[in-house]
Amino acid sequence: MTTTYAVLSEGLRKRYGDVHALRGLDLAVPEGTVCGVLGPNGAGKTTAVRVLTTLVAPDGGSALVAGHDVVRDPAGVRKRIAVTGQYASVDGDLTGAENLRLFAKLLRAPRSRADELLERFGLTAAAGRPARTYSGGMRRRLDLAASLIVPPRVLFLDEPTTGLDPHSRNGIWDAVRELADQGTTVLLTTQYLEEADQLADDIVLIDEGRAAQHGTPAELKALVGSYAEVVVAAPSSLEAAAAVLDQLTGSAPVLDAERRTVGAVTTDTTLTLPRIVREIDAAGVHIVDASLRPPTLDEVFLRLTDRKELVA
Repeated sequence: MTTTYAVLSEGLRKRYGDVHALRGLDLAVPEGTVCGVLGPNGAGKTTAVRVLTTLVAPDGGSALVAGHDVVRDPAGVRKRIAVTGQYASVDGDLTGAENLRLFAKLLRAPRSRADELLERFGLTAAAGRPARTYSGGMRRRLDLAASLIVPPRVLFLDEPTTGLDPHSRNGIWDAVRELADQGTTVLLTTQYLEEADQLADDIVLIDEGRAAQHGTPAELKALVGSYAEVVVAAPSSLEAAAAVLDQLTGSAPVLDAERRTVGAVTTDTTLTLPRIVREIDAAGVHIVDASLRPPTLDEVFLRLTDRKELVA
């Protein structure tokens, strides 16, 4: 079965003076999927989105969005995409209904489309209130609704839930899932790695202007491996426990004398928690707790980009 890509870029390059924002970025986002784009600050994520949405022209390489070339046919791209930035772009002096009806008029969509979206995003009760009186979550939902007046082939979401409470965040997540289920391709940049883990079918880690790694959340976690950790009863047993984990995992254990813990990363998918406990016990080490867990996406990010900070 042939895969159709909603976003396809090859060797995208963009330079600002001495700064190489993109150094040959390759992306391939299948239609109807959610692609999470993560990376350290300055990795090139924002520049990539600006190129793909035709806001800036690349210095080299090529990119197709919804089948249209971002350089040769920017108008064709713009007709088929929507962009929701980090901050709500709706007019605070207009009511929620007036905002959406204005967008509908400008885009030559029926007035009923505005009312439909108000209901879909749970804003009907607040439709007559000025948008400036809305909570952060309500403004983000109104902003997302405005992007959907004309259903886009590709929706670019730039950190859509920054600053929102968990309830509002879940509401945005539900809306993104619904859009993907209906066939819209979503390219999502986010500073919340849990968000990418929850929503993304595929994740691209951008570092220094290139795609450093890509894959499903599960595939990226498998690259890093699981984390084995034991808590010993006495600090004097830390070295003995570390020697066992070193042998079992093949990686240098991390000791924490204050917490009395020893931990190590393992990529051995056959290693089990019962085996770890048996081997530690056989070495004469008394432990009070033990765990073997998959890495979080935060840990994947740190390992694969080799950074100490978590920014996206």
